[in-house]
Amino acid sequence: MAFLRRASIAVALHIFLLTCQAWAKVEVTMEESVEVHVGGTVEIPCVFSMSEQPSTMMIQWFVKGGTSSQRERIFYSDDTMQIADNGTDFTDRIMVSSVDDHGEVVLTIHDVQLGDEREFICQVNGMSAGNGEGKTLLKVFDPPEAPVIEGVHHGISVSTPHPSKIASCEARNGYPRANITWYRNQTPLVPINGKMNVVTLQTRESSGLYTIQSELHYKVTKDDKDAVFYCEVSYAVPGAVGTAESKRINITVHYPTTVVEVWKQSPEGLVKEGDTVEIRCRGDGNPPPPFTFNRKQQPDVELDSSLDLLVLEDVTRADSGIYQCRSLDLDTYAEAVGDLKLVIHYLDPAVVVPKDSEIMLKGESLTATCNALCSVETSTIWLKDGKQVGEGHELLLHNVSFDAAGEYVCEVTAPSLAGLQTSGSVLIIVQGAPEMKGSGSHAEMEENMEKWVNLSCEAQGHPKPSINWSLTGTQNWHEASNKVTENTVHSTVTVQVTSDITASCNATNNMGTVTKSYSIKAIPLIASTAANTADSSGVIIIIIIVCILLLAILGSVLYFLYKKGKIPCGRSGKQEITKEKASKGDIVVEMKSDKTEEAVLLKGVNGDKKAHNDQCDKYIDIRD
Repeated sequence: MAFLRRASIAVALHIFLLTCQAWAKVEVTMEESVEVHVGGTVEIPCVFSMSEQPSTMMIQWFVKGGTSSQRERIFYSDDTMQIADNGTDFTDRIMVSSVDDHGEVVLTIHDVQLGDEREFICQVNGMSAGNGEGKTLLKVFDPPEAPVIEGVHHGISVSTPHPSKIASCEARNGYPRANITWYRNQTPLVPINGKMNVVTLQTRESSGLYTIQSELHYKVTKDDKDAVFYCEVSYAVPGAVGTAESKRINITVHYPTTVVEVWKQSPEGLVKEGDTVEIRCRGDGNPPPPFTFNRKQQPDVELDSSLDLLVLEDVTRADSGIYQCRSLDLDTYAEAVGDLKLVIHYLDPAVVVPKDSEIMLKGESLTATCNALCSVETSTIWLKDGKQVGEGHELLLHNVSFDAAGEYVCEVTAPSLAGLQTSGSVLIIVQGAPEMKGSGSHAEMEENMEKWVNLSCEAQGHPKPSINWSLTGTQNWHEASNKVTENTVHSTVTVQVTSDITASCNATNNMGTVTKSYSIKAIPLIASTAANTADSSGVIIIIIIVCILLLAILGSVLYFLYKKGKIPCGRSGKQEITKEKASKGDIVVEMKSDKTEEAVLLKGVNGDKKAHNDQCDKYIDIRD
């Protein structure tokens, strides 16, 4: 009976232990996935809880995936040790923290590689307290290089019936696989049958990274000539999606010419006779078609030209007309034409009336005219000796004098067209008796005896006058100069004054005579000398007076300084003889040179009066 009782107790105890172990439980909580960049550091937390306090605990980390589907332990720890398993990909790159108060342990992986993208399993074994495990998927990211786009190097015709390859785009070495999207003017392109499609090629490199290549096939239109195309690569990064754009490119689109523009390239503004004219044309097609030029009045006559340029040299008014530029499309053989109206402006030589020259009598009047035929409005001015004397096509010369004689030039210009000008001239000749130039016909003067004097007169007239001199009162004279211009004579004589002189200048031509006279009164040399002596005496007297005034001022200043004691005495002034400062027992005697006044300062009853100097006061200190 005792044996049966002991057996019953043992069975009950075993059943109790099994029941307790069944109720013991370990819960492990881990994140579903953790993300990290290649080369970075990642932490994988493992949080566990137990229904009872274990007597001992063991934690192991495993990795699963990659080239093997089997679990591989990479770390082991218990109450006595922590060790990373040798010979794994993580041996030198992992670290596991100790269990904290919240039941959390963290696996840290350094320098994460692309092959580290696997499941990491955290297993917690509390022995009698139970066991449990959890897992986290490690996701590794490596952004691709910037996308590289390359457009085709030839033109694409709009007449091509199917989409043509226009560009390719490549994004290299990224993980996981990236995607490429095409854009036209910032608008994403969506594949459309017969309009646009994309061919994509994916390559897995030996490093495990992906390279994506994409080709854009597109049916171009004329509107695509100014469009920009580019590609965008999108790729996954931890917690987000990254993008990168390629550079923008243009494509060369070929399309036929439908409009031809013709313009005058040079010269700017209006065209005048003698200019070189350059006419250029341009079509709206690409590539530019060949061009030909002709005049509309002669459509079958082709003009010599170079590509899109027609040059007309030294044009005349006969070159005015309508010029045409024609283009021919080599694909469709369609022709386009542009027109330009060319006007050549002209200015004929000026016609002046009277022609060449006109002889007028002094006092007469004349109206001269100047006209020139021109295709634009003109402006006329008249010039004489380079100065403007009139405006308009008529010039009125009223009551002419000799000064009105000369050449008159009319200049005709076109204000709206620089460089278009002409001119004409007329020579006006004024006839008449001579006239003396200058003021008055008689001059009087006084000059010293024996002095040489210049006398001159200037006469003008037509025909050119001649000048003769007649002098009375002297024999000493000669003609110094005689200058002759077209209508003017200028004569100068030099005369020595020996007595009163009368001189006459006579200007004569076949239409009359004019005279100018001089009267010179001679001043004797004696009177001149006396006058000079009187002038010199007056200057000397003034100098003497100024010197006396300066001496008086100097004496006053010296006297003032003497009175103030600023001038020390020599033989004439005050003199001090002082050995020491006077004490209360000293006797100070002041004597003045003036015998009528003496001043004596005494200390005590008696004192001696000292003899004074002849010319200045003396101060003498007499010690006790």
